[in-house]
Amino acid sequence: MFYEKESYMSMDAVLQKVASFVPECLAAGYVDVASGMLLAIRTVDSHPREVIDLVAAATADLFNGPNVSMIERMFKKSRGLADDGHHYFQEIIVNSDNLLHIFIRGKTNEEYVAVFVCRRTANLGMALTKARIIMPELEASL
Repeated sequence: MFYEKESYMSMDAVLQKVASFVPECLAAGYVDVASGMLLAIRTVDSHPREVIDLVAAATADLFNGPNVSMIERMFKKSRGLADDGHHYFQEIIVNSDNLLHIFIRGKTNEEYVAVFVCRRTANLGMALTKARIIMPELEASL
């Protein structure tokens, strides 16, 4: 199995493994959506710092933006659930012209979101499955 409980790896080392594990992965990162801060990133290409910072901010907006937060509160209210701070949305998939973007909220810390960017030709089911498999190792590397 890809995840080994006994061995600790740094976030950078885990993100390096992600690139070969998740099909057609071009970039992977970890974002603190509470602050909008990028915790780590690994890409096959170099990108301007401004673009990378915007990706982190956009990820924060996707998961914790005011409209998303309002939708989560409304869903909880309609289902009779307490507004305990738990986030309703756990995964978001975005298809762009050339890329597949997979965003997965952490289980250990809900304010951390992993971002996987793959070529559009990647098999969505396989990329999502492998991204889910790697999440415990990403979370353990913090």
